[in-house]
Order: sequence, then C-alpha cells, then structure tokens
Amino acid sequence: MQQAEDFRAESRALAAILEDLPEAGFHRATQFKGWTIDHVLGHLHLFNAAAEAALQGDEAFAAFIAPVLRDMQAGKPILNCQFPWLNGLSGRALFEVWRLGAETCADAFAKADPKQRLKWIGPDMSALSSVTARQMETWAHGQEVFDLLGRERQEQDRIRNIAHLGVATYGWSFRNRGLEVPEPAPFVQLTGPSGAVWDWNAPQETGFVKGTAVEFARVVTQVRSLADTGLQLSGEAAASWMRIAQCFAGPPETPPGKGNRYKAET
Repeated sequence: MQQAEDFRAESRALAAILEDLPEAGFHRATQFKGWTIDHVLGHLHLFNAAAEAALQGDEAFAAFIAPVLRDMQAGKPILNCQFPWLNGLSGRALFEVWRLGAETCADAFAKADPKQRLKWIGPDMSALSSVTARQMETWAHGQEVFDLLGRERQEQDRIRNIAHLGVATYGWSFRNRGLEVPEPAPFVQLTGPSGAVWDWNAPQETGFVKGTAVEFARVVTQVRSLADTGLQLSGEAAASWMRIAQCFAGPPETPPGKGNRYKAET
C-alpha cells in the first residue's frame, strides 16, 4: 500500500524536526489544548499501536483497546487515557519508542490487504482507510509541533490522502452534529504542492471549494481557522461545511478561531 509509505514519510518528517530537541523541549505546551510535544507523541504512539493491533485481528484489538475504552467511558479526557499505557514513558525516550513504533506500524500496513476490515473505536474500516487516518493524525498533530518550533513543513503530494479523507467525511461533519447533510456535495478542486490539480464530486458553477490542498487539509483537520486561509467557497453547502469540517472521529469539535493557530516566531 502506497498509503503505508505515505504514513511512514509523514512520521519521518515529524521525527526530523525533533531529532535534536533537548529533553526540556518535549514538555513545552503547544497551541492545541495546551498539549505538550510529549503528549502529542504519546497520543500518536498509542493509536499507531492500536491500529497495528487491529491488523492482528478482532481479539487482539479488543484486548489492546479495552483499558483505553474503560477510561474513556469513565469520562476521562482522551489525553489522560494514554498515561496508564505509557507507564511513565516520556521525553526523548518516548520519542525514540514512537519513532520505532511508527516504522513497525508502516511495515505491517505495507504488507496488508488494503480491503481487510479492521475493528476500531468507531465504525469498522478498511486497512487502507486505517493507515490513511494514521497519516492524517500524524500530519495534523504534527502541525502543532511545527507551529511551536516555528518550522515550516515542506509539504508533499502525499497530502492528497488527507484531502481525500476530508472530502469523504463531508456527510459525517454534519451528521456528527445532528444536522441534515446538504445535497449535492460541493465540487472540490485543490492544487497540490507539486502543482497537480485534483478534483472531487461533480462540477458545479455555484457550489464549490477551491484552493490549495494544504489549506483545505488544515481546515478539515481543524489545525487552522477557515478565516486564516485563502480557500474560495461558493454556495451555502460549501460555506456550512467548511465552518464545521471535521475529518477525524470523535464528538464534534469547535474549529480554532481566526488567528488562534499559527507558526511561532523564532
């Protein structure tokens, strides 16, 4: 699966900017809910391991995720659910374990049948969708790390996977909030980092989202406010969608306000 290699590349891009980070740097707070870089790596490591367990079968996944689900059902924030599993692992030691774990996760998915159905916390999904979600989450949570360190990520055309996930979750963004899904879905035309142009849905003169794939991905992953992008919107369906777009699982989240997420000055 090429998507497994894209996930690997995304993980390595994040690892590269953390390679020389001092131990104290892992405990600095990001703009995302005050999570530290340490928290981000712990979150990614936990769910990479969960995805790899899902590949091993339903029983393996159920055994792995049971303690996490118990904590979630007890009302603990998702961040707190990772701490028992990490068992004190943090800082540079966690960085090294996360980096190795991302490689083994990518290896496992690279050999998997893309159509294999996998259990997950939400609905079942294909192996292809699962590893795409791992890339998306690594890219999205990686953004707060790039922002905190004042680094500009060198984007690649593998971001098309994340854009595709954003388009595919059009209906989910509304249903997750108990809203009626506007039809038809807007035409989406995005330009990739290489200059390639990608289209989704039927062309419409008065219902579309156009712009760069990077800015679109930032909106659907909620790492930037729509107001901080140059996306072109036409039609009420497109405008309504981009105000609440959410390509990740879980309860409805409020996108960041204008100017709330940005690259720090160094």
